[in-house]
Amino acid sequence: MKYIISALIFFIICNLSLAQTAEEIIRKSEDLIKGNSAHGTFQMNVVTPDYTRTLKMESWWVGNDKALIVIKSPKKEAGNKTLKIKNEMWNYLRNTETTIKVPPSMMLQSWNGSDFTNDDLVRESNLSEDYYTEIVAIEQMNGEEYWKIKLDPKPNATVVWGKLYYWVMKKNYLPAIIQYYDEKGNLIREMHFSNVKKFGKRRIPSVWTMYKKTEEGYYTSFKILSTKFDIKIDDRIFSFEELEKGD
Repeated sequence: MKYIISALIFFIICNLSLAQTAEEIIRKSEDLIKGNSAHGTFQMNVVTPDYTRTLKMESWWVGNDKALIVIKSPKKEAGNKTLKIKNEMWNYLRNTETTIKVPPSMMLQSWNGSDFTNDDLVRESNLSEDYYTEIVAIEQMNGEEYWKIKLDPKPNATVVWGKLYYWVMKKNYLPAIIQYYDEKGNLIREMHFSNVKKFGKRRIPSVWTMYKKTEEGYYTSFKILSTKFDIKIDDRIFSFEELEKGD
C-alpha cells in the first residue's frame, strides 16, 4: 500500500508540473506575439467563394485592455474606427459621423465582414489565465517539434469556446495553429500562423489566417505590414475624442 500511495503522489506531482509547463508555454507564446503595447499597420483579406475583400488599417494596442483600429482603405470605408476599452466596444462610422456601442447580443457577429468576431477584439482573453492547460502530445510538423496543448475554460472565465487546442513550436515558442471548438465539441474555426519575419527585436508570424470550418471556402488573413512593440502610447488614443475625430 505504501508503494501504491507513493506512486500516486509521484503521478500527481508529475501531472501538476506538466500543467504548469503548459501554462508557461502558452504565456511565453502570447507575450511573444503581443508585447505589452504595439502600434502597427495591417492588411486584412476576407475571402469567400463569391468575392475577396481587402482592407488596410492602423492599430494601437495596450495589453488586453485597450485598442483603437482605424481603417485606411478602401476609400468608402476609410475613417471607420473601432475602439475597445476592456470588455466594451464602439464603432465609429465616418460617412454618417455616428458612434455605435456594440451590444452584448452582437458580440459573436462578424467584425467588418471577416471571420473574426467582435468578441475576438473585445475579450482578447489571456489564455494562460482563462483556461486550464495540459500538454497532450509532442507532434512533428514540417521537420519541427511542437507542443500540442489542450485548453479547457475555467468556470468563471468570460470566454465563448468550449475547448481549444494550441500548437507551439518547441525551439522558439512561436504559435502555429489554434483550433476553436464549441461546447458540443464541434470544430468551428482554425487559426494558422505563418511567414515568420523580424519586427524590431522580435521574430513573429506575419500572417495570421482564420479558417471557417463550418463552411468551405471562407477564411480571413491578417498580414502585418509594420509594427513596433513595447512602446509608449498616449492614453488619449483610446478616447472618444480620438474615435470621433476626422482624419
